[in-house]
Amino acid sequence: MSCDDSLESLGCEKDLLRWSGAAEFTHSPQEVLLSHANAALTPRARLPDRASDRRRRVAGPSRGVVLPRVLADREAVGQDTWRWANLACKTGPPDRIAHRTAPPRALVKQVVALRWRKRLGPVAIGGRLSMPASTVHAVLTRCRVNRLHHIDVRTGEQIRRYEHEYPGSMIHVDVKKLGNIPDGGGWRFVGRQQGGKNRAATPGIGRSKYHGVLVGTAFVHTVIDDHSRVAYAEVHEDEKAVTAIGVLRRAVSWFAARGVRVERVLSDNGSAYKSHAWRHACAELGITPKKTRPYRPQTNGKIERFHRTLADGWAFSRHYPTESARRNALPGWLHHYNHHRPHTATGNRSPITRLTNLPGQYS
Repeated sequence: MSCDDSLESLGCEKDLLRWSGAAEFTHSPQEVLLSHANAALTPRARLPDRASDRRRRVAGPSRGVVLPRVLADREAVGQDTWRWANLACKTGPPDRIAHRTAPPRALVKQVVALRWRKRLGPVAIGGRLSMPASTVHAVLTRCRVNRLHHIDVRTGEQIRRYEHEYPGSMIHVDVKKLGNIPDGGGWRFVGRQQGGKNRAATPGIGRSKYHGVLVGTAFVHTVIDDHSRVAYAEVHEDEKAVTAIGVLRRAVSWFAARGVRVERVLSDNGSAYKSHAWRHACAELGITPKKTRPYRPQTNGKIERFHRTLADGWAFSRHYPTESARRNALPGWLHHYNHHRPHTATGNRSPITRLTNLPGQYS
């Protein structure tokens, strides 16, 4: 049987013998082989010419040519059919591994139980059960608990996700506390030593026994819509009830200008939100106040996650020489967040696209 006949018997047609990058097919089937995705070399390099085979029989492997010794020995006796059948149309790794580690079912249950109840990783589980970490990871992957995206990491309870049906059905409010930036920049960008000097040279509001000059705290009052994730924020010097009520009134007006009527407001159990003044202000605005469960910030998780985005994207994203420079950058970042930044909760679109707002709000 010739080489051409052996290729036809294997079902390797001329069109399938072309490799990636070839402009046109100019070689004969004897010079080109079908390569699989895991091939270490190109088909051209895997198939040496006859002269290289003859040298291999005498002097061993030639330069730049990879060919098994047993193949060279068979080539020496002229078994071309064997040569083509072993080089052409090779497949990748098998779909099923015959000797895959399969721990007993009771041991698998223990692995899953430790992962689910204790949220332990493969190394910790392997240490407790005297198993290799790689085997534990393989078991977790087969049982589909290698990623704990469906349970709460701290409590082990199943995550219950919710979203209100339309904008304004509920808004979340909270306060994010940030230390003011001293003149010249904070320690995150200028280092501890220079940051301490900048802090000492900045006019403060008093002195602390342990920290020297106090530069104050920035209280970022944040409001976010549950359905659209559209955010509103203001920076103030305190978190009193009067300040929180003022932020709520301006936020309701801001949402109303975009065609959204606020119906409910969800807050934590801070002193400002538990006051009678807050309840009276909500009643005046026609809003129903709601509270989270005590010591359960996950209930207000949307705005807690927004605080992380706020810190990464605005508060600590770059060097600010002064606190006023950072505060002046907040409106621009909020515009980018609402109008241009893709949000995974809204289908990788900007939050503003979920509002039935007035023309001109998408700029």
